[in-house]
Amino acid sequence: MLVIIGYIIVLASVFGGFAAGGGYLAALFHPIELIIIGGAAFGAFVVGNSTKAIKATLKGVPECFKGSRYTKELYMELMALLYDVLTKIRKEGLMALEGDVDRPEESPLFAKYPRVLSDHHAMEFMTDYLRIMVSGNLNAMEIENLMDIEIDTHHHEAEVPGQCLTKIGDALPAFGIVAAVMGVVKTMGSVGIPPAELGKLIGAALVGTFVGILLAYGFVGPLGGLLAQKAAEATKMLECIKVTLLASLNGYSPAMAVEFGRKVLYSTERPSFSELEDHVKQAKNR
Repeated sequence: MLVIIGYIIVLASVFGGFAAGGGYLAALFHPIELIIIGGAAFGAFVVGNSTKAIKATLKGVPECFKGSRYTKELYMELMALLYDVLTKIRKEGLMALEGDVDRPEESPLFAKYPRVLSDHHAMEFMTDYLRIMVSGNLNAMEIENLMDIEIDTHHHEAEVPGQCLTKIGDALPAFGIVAAVMGVVKTMGSVGIPPAELGKLIGAALVGTFVGILLAYGFVGPLGGLLAQKAAEATKMLECIKVTLLASLNGYSPAMAVEFGRKVLYSTERPSFSELEDHVKQAKNR
């Protein structure tokens, strides 16, 4: 929703200001310029990226128009789940968790937390390392190193769509110049026509530069930055799981391990100690 509002502000400011200054909006309407710039940018996007990156970008763009799913409520649900898991381990032993981690979608323990269960990456990360814990022969330092490598890999993959859009945004002004140069070439072939007609052709050529810059800094570039922020949010959830499980491996109680995980979160989504404590108690009583 914020993306749409932002786009409306950009359009209203640019075109509204132009019209208020006495400009004619019809003079900016040149669909051929959009075809040249948009087509060239998309072609360069296809040439410069692998099939995997193209698919990830096309899948990621619609996510920009949705609100963030990484809210305080989601993180409280995650930490309540981690508390339940670690409490079960402490009371019944690691082997009691084997059935839950092998089939989390059928587990009554995980079923109490549907929002976390629906996050494929978080569930896979959590169950994989719980499975390692169940297998025994634990070395907290080696597991931490493995977690760091996996989180780093996940973050690099999640950054790809944002990087692709940023590169397209950087290229759009240049494609705008290409469209403008082509317009100038066309204009030069029309020398000798009345000045009024010549002025229209020159104006149409300059629209190419205008469109390229506007698309780059008003539309595509900001989407790349937004996708980078979403990638960081997804990584933060994995870091919360990592810190909580490692605290448990190092002998801390479930309540203290969850507190370690709470401290990792961004301040805008981090619940207070009392908020988390109340939520965990409510989850235990369900």
